[in-house]
Amino acid sequence: MQEFYDPWDTQALYQDKVQGCDTCTDKCAVPERGIVCGPILRLVGVDYERNLYRGSLLLVCRDIAAPQVSFVAGPSDSGIGAGAAGSSASASASQSHSYFPRVLFFEEQGLQFYRYTIEFEMQDYEQLIKYAIDTEIKPHYRFFVPAKTANFNTISYSCNGFSLSVDTTKFKGSMWFDILNKHAKTHYHVMLGGGDQIYSDGVKIFCDKFNDWLTEKNPSVKARAKLTPELRADLDKFYLKEYIEWYGYGYWKGSTPKSKTTQACFPIAMASIPSINIWDDHDIIDGFGSYSHSFMKNEVFSGVGKAAYKYYMLFQHHVSIHEREAYLENPSWLLGHKESDYIGERSHSVFTRIGPTWGMLGLDCRTERKIKQIVSWDTYALVFKRLEEEVAKGKMDHLMVMLGVPIAYPRLVWLEWLFSSKFLAPLKYLSKKGLIARSLVNEFNGDVELLDDLNDHWCARHHKKERNFLVSKLQDFGAKHGVRITILSGDVHLTTIGRFRSKLHSHHITSSKDSEVERVLDEPENDVRLMFNVISSAVVNTPPPTAMSGLLQKRSGIHHFDRETDEDVVPLFKKDVDGTNRKFFSFMNRRNWSDLLPVQNVLQNEYLRNLYQVSEGDKCVPGIISDSGLEKRTSDNSPEEKQDVLYPVTSQGFIATIHAEKDALSVESKSVGYAVVVPELKRANISLSHKGIKHLDATNPSEA
Repeated sequence: MQEFYDPWDTQALYQDKVQGCDTCTDKCAVPERGIVCGPILRLVGVDYERNLYRGSLLLVCRDIAAPQVSFVAGPSDSGIGAGAAGSSASASASQSHSYFPRVLFFEEQGLQFYRYTIEFEMQDYEQLIKYAIDTEIKPHYRFFVPAKTANFNTISYSCNGFSLSVDTTKFKGSMWFDILNKHAKTHYHVMLGGGDQIYSDGVKIFCDKFNDWLTEKNPSVKARAKLTPELRADLDKFYLKEYIEWYGYGYWKGSTPKSKTTQACFPIAMASIPSINIWDDHDIIDGFGSYSHSFMKNEVFSGVGKAAYKYYMLFQHHVSIHEREAYLENPSWLLGHKESDYIGERSHSVFTRIGPTWGMLGLDCRTERKIKQIVSWDTYALVFKRLEEEVAKGKMDHLMVMLGVPIAYPRLVWLEWLFSSKFLAPLKYLSKKGLIARSLVNEFNGDVELLDDLNDHWCARHHKKERNFLVSKLQDFGAKHGVRITILSGDVHLTTIGRFRSKLHSHHITSSKDSEVERVLDEPENDVRLMFNVISSAVVNTPPPTAMSGLLQKRSGIHHFDRETDEDVVPLFKKDVDGTNRKFFSFMNRRNWSDLLPVQNVLQNEYLRNLYQVSEGDKCVPGIISDSGLEKRTSDNSPEEKQDVLYPVTSQGFIATIHAEKDALSVESKSVGYAVVVPELKRANISLSHKGIKHLDATNPSEA
């Protein structure tokens, strides 16, 4: 059995796949026949009542017979989930081999879309699944299924592409190469795409008929334009080509000669680690959903959303919108209340277990989005009803909630006010006419270019009530059921970790308040209000300048969510990647990705044990992972500031790590880890008060 597991050397196999744009051509060499995209793995869901792991594999083909995908399954070398008997359990386990059943579920433009059904009974040990396509075997045609007693080693990432005008020659390395290197030693079981898995903003450049509409000078003609069959076909052609080139080959080009790249390690990762995805605006077009209602209802612009949705479902979820059974009846779907106004489809959130005591909610925050709405109240009701049903099925220690845009993030209300001010009207008019500062306004509706980004944020004035409602509902759910909730977000092109926690009462006259403050600081595992927002962005796109980190740092003090809940940012980045001190210690403007590793998995994996060097009961300082692992509490490093909280390593907790790029010009693509320990919640059946909450009576969402 030991010969079944053959570790693959990512350095030797994939170093040649790390390419900057200087090695790119102007055209992606998609073959005339054969497999033109794939394999792409997706985690459909895990049913612990039936002990069933469910996934799918996508192949897109042209002019060939339907490929067969065979597999052989056996134990990996980790022993995770089998405890001390891991080695003997693996040695006695048997191999199995067969074929994944396939279905031709969609055809278009001479292409055939094949979906292969993956189902495995989970074992007492971690399984390695090797597969072959017809007779072709590649080293990365493999993935891992965790033991039935183990929670998933999980990746979270976002912003997987470049903005149109980025000079990609400034990036020689690839965070996907870093992911593959760590996957070989860590064994990631799922990666969560938090939005912008593809940057499709090029539709306004490379889709000729849409560009004609976009550049129409007569506003009346533009408003009355229809989505003709020719324009619809042009949009379909663009999104299909965009997905095949990016998902198949990691190829992309933008608006300038230096705006092109080949991220060849990205398709390799998709063939090695199953994904669960939600989408955001760049999967469609920049700002979709955050423009005025009249503009969003325009038949042409809403047609862009409909076309992007079609291919998002095909490539990121492996279903066609015409497959009613697969499209609507998958038990992992959490469908919206009704069809959305602009796209005309129900939102597709996802819920599944990613471990016997871990749940994952991917909330679709784009399909129903309007300038004054992110998710409808009726859909929220369905979401929380589903969560109550799921927690009733079995113990849930942690719930990961994917939200494309951060919800615990500094407010930029003053910028929002400035960009929407009537005093900017003359400048906006001159910019729209091309007389001054042409980049000041967007080409869609003439608003200031950055206003749609601000309108996207949960703290935008139109979304504050909805934001506070959602945060309070998540807090209530966690406190009632003893579930620690961690929010995963992206979008902002830098990394930070926002935090909600019980308020530290600094103005008091009784000793009881002193003990309460001490308890919040010393026992975060008992803090029912503690929620982290792990913000990991971007895995590919360029980070903002250091000045933005400074601006955000100044806006990241302690805010009062309600009378009992404070909101702040974890001071995670006090050390830079070279070990020097950083001034802006809460925000890191380097490319990055993150992972969430169960403590039990860390303790049973030699590489991870040596990396973190922690034991149960340690109290750890959030921050850089040094040669001696995570920093532990000693008499010399007790917290000095209210934002410096130590977190205990607990048996059912996990470690969240941000992997920040060390040097964008190095093809070695190394990263430096920054980690925070997230303990499970050891209290339950707590009823919370939200007195003093701003903007909303959280018990009555209809008032919003």
